[in-house]
Amino acid sequence: MCYDIAEQNRRTAFRAGLSYRISPGEKYKAVKIMKQMRFDTMLLHGQGAGDKATGSTAVPIYQTSAYAHESAEKLEQIFKNKAQGFAYSRISNPTVAAFEQKINALEGGIGAVACSSGMSAVALSMLNILSAGDEIVVSSALFGGTIDLFSDLQAFGIKVRFVEHMTVEEVEPCLSEKTRAVFTELIGNPRLDITDIDALAGLVHSRNIPLIVDSTTATPYLIKPFGHGADIVVHSSSKYINGGGNSISGVIVDGGKFSWDFERYKVLAGYKRFGKFAYLASMRNGLWRNMGACLAPMNAYMNTVGLETLSLRMERQCENALSLARCIEESGLARVNYPGLESSPYNGLAKKLLGGRGGAILTLRTGSREKAFGFINALKYAFIATNIGDVRTLVIHPESTIYAHSTPEQQHSAGVYEDTVRISVGIEDIEDLKEDMIQALGSQKEV
Repeated sequence: MCYDIAEQNRRTAFRAGLSYRISPGEKYKAVKIMKQMRFDTMLLHGQGAGDKATGSTAVPIYQTSAYAHESAEKLEQIFKNKAQGFAYSRISNPTVAAFEQKINALEGGIGAVACSSGMSAVALSMLNILSAGDEIVVSSALFGGTIDLFSDLQAFGIKVRFVEHMTVEEVEPCLSEKTRAVFTELIGNPRLDITDIDALAGLVHSRNIPLIVDSTTATPYLIKPFGHGADIVVHSSSKYINGGGNSISGVIVDGGKFSWDFERYKVLAGYKRFGKFAYLASMRNGLWRNMGACLAPMNAYMNTVGLETLSLRMERQCENALSLARCIEESGLARVNYPGLESSPYNGLAKKLLGGRGGAILTLRTGSREKAFGFINALKYAFIATNIGDVRTLVIHPESTIYAHSTPEQQHSAGVYEDTVRISVGIEDIEDLKEDMIQALGSQKEV
């Protein structure tokens, strides 16, 4: 997890409670190998892969609550982060640590913390640095649950400023001396707007404010946000990282480049001695640990297995999404929104940041709520479900489900209307998907 840093930083990370599983003697060899690895090779052979102790090609599932040790002194040293080892799976677990190491390596961070859900990861990524009286600036085009979460934070004295578009022009007037973080989804779900994080990072860093990016819908396969100025990256790993729709989880990754002002970020002040690892040390030894937001070992295992096919799935799902979006657009049966289309106002950013790919979600506007429901119910090859990132195509009516607790203004800011349908495109044969979507849309012409 911290194999690519100097020995002094390695020891600092260890004292902060961060997992480190490569000995100092192996470190330099590991660095050389990892730098040579390309994305798919890293998925299979990088950090967190297999188990050297037994030769297992898969990470073992340590379905264990507590770990016994040979002496009271040894357990004391582990609790004080003065010795390697595991004590209790709420604090650390070998299977979860392997998953964290793999995600961290893919993103190019200095450490990762896995959480019980994506919402837990979003909440803790912010609360780890916030106090009553602080302000944050966030996109209004967020997942409905995230909007609800940020509304909840206001009851704790944290002021939230929602911005319609996460551009320099709209964010800058909202920044103040009390602003402690800017949060955005890289690809908005479901508005499908793309944030120019290079430009946004330049602005917020000039004010000594960190940029926290939810990259769930992009994944490290399409973009590594740290290379574009992000400071903290969050994933709902229940989605594309897992890929099979079988585990709820989230993960927070720290890029390690933000210079924390401990006078402004008083929550981190007690961890000043950890330097670049202060954010992670605070997370590990504070809120994450105390609130019981740990990831279950079985879910960590399922995520690690799912990660091995991330690039294959994302490539196919992005191709399918673009082909399906073009087919529907050409049919004229519905208004389609997808960043990969030339007609999208975010097509330029898709090319700039995502290699021309637009992700694997598209939305439709059918003309009325009745047509939206009729279209959904007429589909043969799509599951009516709330998740995204599954290998199966999933479809949902956002306004009546995941935005049921949002105001009409919040819904419209997020790109949600009564006739909006969100489609999470799977890996099915594209011709079957296109035929199914067209027949379902066509059946609504007379509704």
